[in-house]
Amino acid sequence: MLSRLSGHLLPTVARLGVTTDPRAAFAPGSILVANHTSLADPAVVLAALRRLGVEPVVAATAGLWRVPGLGRALAREGHIPVHRGSARAAEALDLAADALAAGRLVLIYPEGGLPSRKDAAEAPPEDFRSGIARLSLRTGAPLVPVGQAGARRLISGGTAKQLAGLATAPLRRPDLHVHIGRPLALTGDAPTRTAQAHRAVTAAWREAAARLGEPAAAVFPLPSPASGGTWREAA
Repeated sequence: MLSRLSGHLLPTVARLGVTTDPRAAFAPGSILVANHTSLADPAVVLAALRRLGVEPVVAATAGLWRVPGLGRALAREGHIPVHRGSARAAEALDLAADALAAGRLVLIYPEGGLPSRKDAAEAPPEDFRSGIARLSLRTGAPLVPVGQAGARRLISGGTAKQLAGLATAPLRRPDLHVHIGRPLALTGDAPTRTAQAHRAVTAAWREAAARLGEPAAAVFPLPSPASGGTWREAA
């Protein structure tokens, strides 16, 4: 449902470009990891993935499950509620591991929230939380980095600015871009895996931002291998 809605609605408010690494692949039981900059970017990423024939399970804030009608639909389709900062926080990891074992693709936003800045410009992904590393250690699932840029052109800033951006989007139809990187098999301990995942998603984001001519794509280089760790390509 989420993928279909995104695929139908997004073209009415924006122009979406999608590129993939020549070695990009979506093996069953893969973890899709994306950068998170705007309330709009889950719809952007889902629309891009749907073009590629991919409809993942999404790990999202548990508050969405309290929305009448939406919560039942999310539960029915197997999406994963994330109860951040509560005793139930670990449940999301269990549900994600079960979905991966069943061959589903799971989309995760490891930054754990939105940036506090108000402008619409691009910036590299913020620090990742440890959940992605723990899920990788637990399941051995390959990681597919997803970089999106431009979603803040749709929605960013305070409430009034967000509403205005959404209302004017059909007229503006801003350019957006999503880039899919090659699948990776993370290695090492949890901090090392977290750094590897962050570096891979940053590379995918930078490719997407460069496609839009965003200055940040050139200003912020990739973390060095010493800080970002190394990885091997997934089999």
